[in-house]
Amino acid sequence: MEEVMDATTIQSLTHALEASPDNYPLLMTLLRGMIAGGVAEEGFALMQQYRPDLDFESAQDQVDAAICCLEAGEAETALEICRAEGPEVLIIRATALADLERPKDALDVYRKAVRANPTLEDKELEARINARTSAHVIDRQGHPTKLRVISNDDTDQTELKRLLNPEEEKVTFADVGGLDGIKKQIEKRIILPFQKPSIFQRFKKRVGGGILLYGPPGCGKTLLARATAGECDAQFFNVAIQDVLDMYIGESERKLHAIFDEARRKTPSVLFFDEIEALGGKRQYTREGTASKLVSLFLAEMDGFAKDNQGVLILGATNVPWSIDPAFRRPGRFDRVLFVPPPDRDARASILNLHLAGRPVAGGIDTRVLAKGTSGFSGADLLEVVETAGDLAIEASLAAGSESPITQAMLKDALDDVKPTTLEWLTTARNYARYANEGGQYDEVLAFLKKHGKN
Repeated sequence: MEEVMDATTIQSLTHALEASPDNYPLLMTLLRGMIAGGVAEEGFALMQQYRPDLDFESAQDQVDAAICCLEAGEAETALEICRAEGPEVLIIRATALADLERPKDALDVYRKAVRANPTLEDKELEARINARTSAHVIDRQGHPTKLRVISNDDTDQTELKRLLNPEEEKVTFADVGGLDGIKKQIEKRIILPFQKPSIFQRFKKRVGGGILLYGPPGCGKTLLARATAGECDAQFFNVAIQDVLDMYIGESERKLHAIFDEARRKTPSVLFFDEIEALGGKRQYTREGTASKLVSLFLAEMDGFAKDNQGVLILGATNVPWSIDPAFRRPGRFDRVLFVPPPDRDARASILNLHLAGRPVAGGIDTRVLAKGTSGFSGADLLEVVETAGDLAIEASLAAGSESPITQAMLKDALDDVKPTTLEWLTTARNYARYANEGGQYDEVLAFLKKHGKN
């Protein structure tokens, strides 16, 4: 940090510069003292007098000289000074461009600077640039013109949902770590009928149907559903509980019917219901008749009683399969039930690699060693490990003033802070698998517990 100079010191150095006008180091010392003292604008006059060619040697010298110009309201001169390509110089260029009402150029330069050194990110500057960008549009002649904002108080809920929940990127099985056995089952039972419908139609096998994914939270059920839609190249409808449930009688049923109708119109399509027990819970435990009616309608829609569900795949995910109405397991509905277990060691290493991809990472990271110490971790737990290590790397970067990558030591420290979240679920599932395993519906859970010594 530059030492703050008082007015007397600044005056003494100014007299010394008058006596030695070619003393470049003295000029820069004086400019930095003025910046530290909050009188940077006064440095602009000295620059005009003692450095009229605006030729400043190092990147830091250019930054300091440009700051004096900006404080004096001379953004054009600041832009001329900033010739270097270092990230600190680029931030000053972006500020000057914003002051000159060139927001598009300013945003490009700002992003380039932050990509080179993320610790220079300045949300206040970015917001100022973006505010100026949104305040202009380009007319047919290429000239900026003020944007007129028209208020609309009658925003449709559909439009609001589109704004708050933009379309997600396409996901495939390559984005899902582990779960190879389940991927193969889905490929055989679901994806192939979508990709080669003719041969399945020849044997009177319908395309679509239902599949229920169950297992501990955070183990990839939702990601697997999205990847299935991506592999099928189908329209993916992620149905949230709040999209269906409504306080008014009959509205929940109407919304559910509309959702199925939309999926039928846009085949091939995948309807995904997360936390499906909220919509299809056991009716014998429901006191309200409206909830029972919703379950009955859900079952009828899955049967395609009034309309054909050909080409519509219905995926459900739940952490509590024992709470779902047994009628959903009838063939033709959720006739395929797949257990999504916590990832094994190889899968955990793969998941760690996926989450580390695209982040600043030091060489020598061994995810297989890390995976060995993460027994019982879900995919979400492993993401939390990487996120925690990322926090440590960010702290190190801010302290150093330059980017510090994620290291093996940071990941090991993160493992000490993050605890597995699947153990409680496995304990509960073990009891259901032992004492309520009608028809062998939890045999996969028993096999998993036996293999991993949790029985």
